[in-house]
Amino acid sequence: MSEHRTYAHPYIPNTVPEVREAMLKEIGLDSIDQLHDAIPDSLKLKRDMKLPPAMNEYELRRYIVDLLSKNKHGADYINFLGAGCWQHFVPAVCDEINQRSEFVTAYAGEPYEDHGRFQALFEYQSLMAELVDMDVVNVPTFDWAQAASTAIRMAGRITGRKVALIPRSVDPDKAKIITNYCTPVMEIQYVEIDPASGRIDLEDLRRKLDETTAAVYFENPGYLGIIEDQGAEISQLVHSVNAISIVGVDPISLGVLEPPSRYGADIVCGDLQPLGMHMNYGGGQAGFIATRDEETYVMEYPSRLFGIVPTEVEGEYGFGDVAYERTSFALRERGKESVGTQTALWGITAGVYLSLMGPSGMREVGETIMRKSQYAASKLSSIPGVSLLFKDTPFFKEFIVDFNEAGITVAEINERLLEAGIFGGKDLSSSYPAWGQCALYCVTEVHMQADLDRLVSEVTRIVGKQS
Repeated sequence: MSEHRTYAHPYIPNTVPEVREAMLKEIGLDSIDQLHDAIPDSLKLKRDMKLPPAMNEYELRRYIVDLLSKNKHGADYINFLGAGCWQHFVPAVCDEINQRSEFVTAYAGEPYEDHGRFQALFEYQSLMAELVDMDVVNVPTFDWAQAASTAIRMAGRITGRKVALIPRSVDPDKAKIITNYCTPVMEIQYVEIDPASGRIDLEDLRRKLDETTAAVYFENPGYLGIIEDQGAEISQLVHSVNAISIVGVDPISLGVLEPPSRYGADIVCGDLQPLGMHMNYGGGQAGFIATRDEETYVMEYPSRLFGIVPTEVEGEYGFGDVAYERTSFALRERGKESVGTQTALWGITAGVYLSLMGPSGMREVGETIMRKSQYAASKLSSIPGVSLLFKDTPFFKEFIVDFNEAGITVAEINERLLEAGIFGGKDLSSSYPAWGQCALYCVTEVHMQADLDRLVSEVTRIVGKQS
């Protein structure tokens, strides 16, 4: 179809016929279709696309707004969904700063067009390093899953080994991303969890650790909210076979929980979304990686690191890349991994959040989350037919509610809660079918006691109808 175009498309660059012909000539082709020779004919559309009639700008705007209005947003409901994207309070200053023109398109920044991004990212790295009690933090990756995957591949390069162990309690979607990202250079194997507590089964871990193990990755708190209080023992076991201990962490928990470096973590990673980022459909996620300031670790980061250095002017300092040559930006074919877009804007946002909260603020928000989530869990588990899975295991922010004795599925409960203006917990029945009808509930600092009491009241009503 494109061969016969004699006009310039208003939204696609370089479609002026003369420009297009010049570009084809430069690369030695006669037609655009030759660019697609590698695509099988069976996959090519051989007819005009069935597009609706053209719209003017106003009509198109109304059409898109109408489509978007069909979305249901957590902010419009009382929301108890978490499972990797959580509803936390976002101070207004976070949005104010990250929407400034010098930051809002913060791809990463280069010296010739940087307007404070290098310094802002350095400050973020410094604040994040203090929070996790490590020395070095990278410019953010896409999300926690990529950060975990990259941390595992770093461990593989450092040890020269091919096997990484992860517990069954890791988010199944995240586990798929890790497996996909690490294959074929690494092999991912699972460690079972204790069916009574949800913690890692240490005996199974001992059986699977050997001289082929590059790393063990575990989370604290984990996807299921469980606080893994065996961290020191796990790291000790990992180090006994000269492997690397990698811990994934929700950073907002570190106001009340010990940072992983204190119980033997060599690499710490996690998601920045709790630190000043709204819940978004497909965005607002950013991963971080942190290590000690040791060359062995620093030189295996594939992503950018910013440092502070003196300039040729006495008393003046500048900010720039550390060991830039190890990245794919410098030499793509020699990069540790191929690194593209970095979520630098979210790093700046997290830096603003951490600088605003400070140590006391982080402790206060962590304590608030602990109190409110414990209250909600206690009230829900007092409803006849409702209980907690892993009821004796400490948790942070998220907990599993067991509805197996309620005589109703989680899907039905969530449907009725939605009618009442409430997003219920994530249905775990497909991810963890052995547990039956269980849901993962999330409670954060944004929930008022009235919200929690209303949830309990509605669940009591819904479950009570089944009796």
